[in-house]
Amino acid sequence: MRSAAVVFSLSLAMPVAADVPAGVTNARLESRSAAAGLDATVKVVLASHTGPLWTGWAVPTSGKQASCCWSSVDEAGRGCGGCLLEGKDGEGVFQGRDQRPVALEGANRIRVLLRAVDGRVERIRAFSEDCALDAAGVRFVWLEDVSPAESVSLLAKLVGRADEGGKPGRHLDDGAMAAIAFHADPSADAALERYVATSQPRERRRQAAFWMGQARGARGYEVLSRLVREDADPRFREGAVFALSQSREPKAVDTIIDVARNDASGEVRGQAVFWLAQTDARRAPQTIQAAIDDDPEIEVKKKAVFALSLLPKAEGVPLLIGLARTHKNHEVRKQAMFWLGQSGDARALAFFEDVLRH
Repeated sequence: MRSAAVVFSLSLAMPVAADVPAGVTNARLESRSAAAGLDATVKVVLASHTGPLWTGWAVPTSGKQASCCWSSVDEAGRGCGGCLLEGKDGEGVFQGRDQRPVALEGANRIRVLLRAVDGRVERIRAFSEDCALDAAGVRFVWLEDVSPAESVSLLAKLVGRADEGGKPGRHLDDGAMAAIAFHADPSADAALERYVATSQPRERRRQAAFWMGQARGARGYEVLSRLVREDADPRFREGAVFALSQSREPKAVDTIIDVARNDASGEVRGQAVFWLAQTDARRAPQTIQAAIDDDPEIEVKKKAVFALSLLPKAEGVPLLIGLARTHKNHEVRKQAMFWLGQSGDARALAFFEDVLRH
């Protein structure tokens, strides 16, 4: 039995003939199969190296999610050369000679990458398969034959683990949850739903809610819609409203409007009004105006006036001028004039000139 275990471990550690990932440059690349089990294979890979190491694999993604590094598109709409994995916080970009427009629809698969130092994972990243990567000469072990369910399972085990290479108290949660959310596999929904449970820390719940809104479609919306109406923690509900504003599901706007009108917490209602202004919903101005006129709390009214200033100027500026001229609440008129002053709009300047003349 002991000999068999040794042989099994060695088989996991031995590189196999497999295609290395396209678009990964400046890396000491090798590849191997994870057909014997992803968790066991990753453990062997991490144990086989001291110092920094990247390992990763590709899985089908949900909804063709596009994921690259920050600032990966310049002002001309051209893609950067790619992402520097070893840049500050892994967010550096490099310029390439062949700069092509970024495919906004995203790729059909994502690459899940783990960065480890001396065998301990300290960073988790997820990139679209068409996003070029520069590993700065670090060893890079690419894994083939990975099942999506095994990928989700391994990432879920890293949630809650301390990020030894980051700031004190920082965890791997967001990187792990982001990668989980992009998986086109039902196990991703189940994992994120575990992390929005009331037994979890609030910040973890908010992170999971965010990724549900970002990437989990109708299933994510259904869970968020229930939580934002039923959860007892108002601070979590604020985060759930933001998560709903990220959803592409048509009913998400209806839910945000309902929260803006009916939530028991003024803070939550105010957040709903604010995030509603960030959407392109046609009913946003009407709902924001109703909050200004009818909400019993002045702080909600003030947030609603601010929300009007976030609408397209063609829509928001006339509404603010109307409030500044005629609203019965002094604080509302004051807030409207303040945000008109910040707008720099010619109609706002004409309004102020008219007020000064009279």
